[in-house]
Parts: sequence; structure tokens; C-alpha cells
Amino acid sequence: MKGKLTALLTALVLALCPLSLSACNDDGKTTVRLCEVTHSIFYAPLYIAINNGYFDDENIKIKLSNGGGADKVMTSVISGSADIGLMGPEATI
Repeated sequence: MKGKLTALLTALVLALCPLSLSACNDDGKTTVRLCEVTHSIFYAPLYIAINNGYFDDENIKIKLSNGGGADKVMTSVISGSADIGLMGPEATI
């Protein structure tokens, strides 16, 4: 019985550990990692929204990176190093 209780408490503590790390973001904003295939005029609405602070108004911090190709952007999204990828449909084929 004591072994089961110890295992249960250990599992509970391990399950709650990631929640304690969420307080490390001291600005209180949700960070979204966005990877684009290249800087392009097609993404102008995104750049305008970032520069005008529209994401800041919604407590969102955009971490923008340039992938350097649709295949690399897709790899970033699949591997989890980017939350959103902006690219053409050729990466899905």
C-alpha cells in the first residue's frame, strides 16, 4: 500500500512540474514561434500587425524566423521548433 501511495504522489508531482515552469514567462504574453519561408510582400499584413502592436494588444508575442525554404519550414513545424509555418503548398506534397 505504501509503495502505491508513493508512486501516485510521484506521478502527481511529475505531472504538475510543467505547470510550474509556465510562470517563467515574466511578461505574461503567450509566445508564438512563427517560421516563414522567406520575407515576402505576401506576408505584409503580418508585418503590419506586428509593427502596429496588434499582437501585443492580445498578449501575444510573435517570434518570427526565416526558414529559408518550404522544406525547412515544414521540418520546423513537424519537429516542434515552430508553432506556425508560412509556406506554399509544395511542402505538403
